[in-house]
Amino acid sequence: MRCAWAEHSDIERVYHDTEWGVPVYEDHLIFERFSLRAVQAGLAWRTVLVKRESFARAFHGFDIARVAAMGDDELAAVLADRGVIRNRLKINAIRNNARAALRVIDERGSLSAYLWAFVGGTPQVNARRGDEPLPMRSDLSDQLSEALQQRGFRFAGTAICQSLLQSAGLVNDHAVDCFRYR
Repeated sequence: MRCAWAEHSDIERVYHDTEWGVPVYEDHLIFERFSLRAVQAGLAWRTVLVKRESFARAFHGFDIARVAAMGDDELAAVLADRGVIRNRLKINAIRNNARAALRVIDERGSLSAYLWAFVGGTPQVNARRGDEPLPMRSDLSDQLSEALQQRGFRFAGTAICQSLLQSAGLVNDHAVDCFRYR
């Protein structure tokens, strides 16, 4: 068995089976997960997954320093790229968030260390039944959202933060009967 949300398409199934909920410690991968979750706001996750490679190309493989250094002309080129979701606020937020991430890295040594401190360095394991929907927020996502917004991150609401926590493995929200739970 696998989590019910991953049964809708092949691309979601592969993502679930290979990435979702697997602990991520590399800054650029955490930044990618956060950026893609921010872009997803109001859209189906499948839509973002289909465009993931285009986003990686447009945003230099989610290299935080390179994204932070992108000029307005580069962002205009991204907005003209049919391979990405062309929402000006979300595209601008990715650069803004790279700049905010660099400030966190300067202060804390890494974005990873900063985020993992919210769970004490160990994934929080939930015991969700397979018929229960994924939580859209938690006390932890509320805390993370508030902290990120205070540091200048955009598109860092509690639902996006909850999704980030789940996708980057800080929280294990696989259903207990899912083969990925353990």
